[in-house]
Amino acid sequence: MTREFSYTAVFEPAEEGGYVVYFPAIPNLATQGETLEEARAMAADCLKGYLRVLAESGEVPPSEARGTPISERVRVELETA
Repeated sequence: MTREFSYTAVFEPAEEGGYVVYFPAIPNLATQGETLEEARAMAADCLKGYLRVLAESGEVPPSEARGTPISERVRVELETA
């Protein structure tokens, strides 16, 4: 029996190059990749491994019930001395 899961992943450019990937619904679960394509593959592998461990231990996967995160830039202006 196969069950499909879907979680939002955030891909942030890393200072040293590549991308850091994290899942807002799953604290402390993160991975990275040198390219966006590699980061996507690493994210899928990381998520699959995490969910497999939960299933083996009988735990319930976390929910994204809070909804899809919104990502946007916030601009502010500061007066300089």
